[in-house]
Amino acid sequence: MSSFTKLITFVTLLLCNFALQVTPLSSQDDKITSLPGQPPVNFQQFSGYITVNEVEKRNLFYYLVQAETNPSSKPLVLWLNGGPGCSSIGAGAFGEHGPFKPSGNGLIKNEFSWNKEANMLYLESPAGVGFSYSLNKSFYNGVNDEMTARDNLVFLQKFLVKYPEYKNRDLFLTGESYGGHYVPQLANLVLKSSFKSNLRGIAIGNPLLEFNNDFNSIGEYLWSHGLISDATYDLSEKICNYSQIRRQDPKGNYSASCKLVNSQINSEIGKFINSYDVTLDVCLHSVSQQAHVLNQMMDEEKIDVCLDDEITLYLNRKDVQKAMHANLIGVTQWATCSNVLNYDMDDLEIPTLPLLGTFIKSGVRVLVYCGDQDSIIPFIGTRRLINGLAKELGLNTTVPYRTWLTNRQVGGWTQVYGDILAYATIRGASHEAPYSQPARSLVLFRSFLDGKPLPDVSLAQ
Repeated sequence: MSSFTKLITFVTLLLCNFALQVTPLSSQDDKITSLPGQPPVNFQQFSGYITVNEVEKRNLFYYLVQAETNPSSKPLVLWLNGGPGCSSIGAGAFGEHGPFKPSGNGLIKNEFSWNKEANMLYLESPAGVGFSYSLNKSFYNGVNDEMTARDNLVFLQKFLVKYPEYKNRDLFLTGESYGGHYVPQLANLVLKSSFKSNLRGIAIGNPLLEFNNDFNSIGEYLWSHGLISDATYDLSEKICNYSQIRRQDPKGNYSASCKLVNSQINSEIGKFINSYDVTLDVCLHSVSQQAHVLNQMMDEEKIDVCLDDEITLYLNRKDVQKAMHANLIGVTQWATCSNVLNYDMDDLEIPTLPLLGTFIKSGVRVLVYCGDQDSIIPFIGTRRLINGLAKELGLNTTVPYRTWLTNRQVGGWTQVYGDILAYATIRGASHEAPYSQPARSLVLFRSFLDGKPLPDVSLAQ
């Protein structure tokens, strides 16, 4: 029996007694009156802490945004960013598909917020990320997938006690990047818990699913997009591929061959390419350069390439933290990605693709989508994995590989297998797809929740 299977069994047994041991808290304690600089809205917001370990005082911070209309009839969608160790509130809520984005001294309304379709629950996980914390600092050393999955399950269980109105709602688990670990591993525990029947689907964007496949597709992606030369691509294929470079990178201990290849790749790409979106410019910080960036925003659909800086400034404001009931415990500043978490990087090599097959066999819909301008976890490798999974499960193609449309323009490409496994790209999108293509991402999200294929020519008129 694997250690992860043992964990599942242990947690399942604990949950039998869990509901009796939880002291209900009023959700009104966490209600946000208004965020500083927020435009007026009709929906409610909540944020605060839920304790997932009483002994170690491990507390996870969340931000709940109710649906814009008819929240009582809309599903609950939990969102987890990756990293491992990056904030779902900073990246997901304020950087991608939450209701607001920081701008100047305040917030602007995101017209493509996902709370148009669902009640959105953003979770900073594991403890040590963003505003989440543990008073036992030793927890931060060697955090792994098992700990994260366990704490996320306990969080979800306690959340549904605190907010009983969501207990019988359709539940969707979503995320991106290392969320390709977080989301499937949490879903696996949910399916073995008392509220398994509520889980309707999972969606993961540009996910890490299989270490060798996902990282080795980087070389092909860079070469096919003209970022590296034929000769350098040949070197990466023959003497040191990207999965080898990625394994050696955290240790700072490159072999001679990998050092050569990595140096050659970095030399050809240069310092002014955003690996998360190879078509976007990078954020420049000087006053003269910043003026250029602002002018550029006017010409390029107002993609703020310095948005992460604005998010960091906003969430470090004391009035914002007070409004969100947030505390800085053990750190002096909020950061998009944790500076205190020492994650077990060996867990990156745990394949999560087989779990997707488990969900499909259980009747849970699975969507895997990719921003096609991402070179961190390129769509090339992801598409290969999903095709292989469909064949392994014996799923017939129900929607052949085709374009999907929004506003009579190509939003990306999609293929559906057995009406339960779907793959899609978002054209022109980055690693964090809703950041650079918010309108197209919202169309994809809506189709996912509805369980319908993405719109084609006949549906896009």
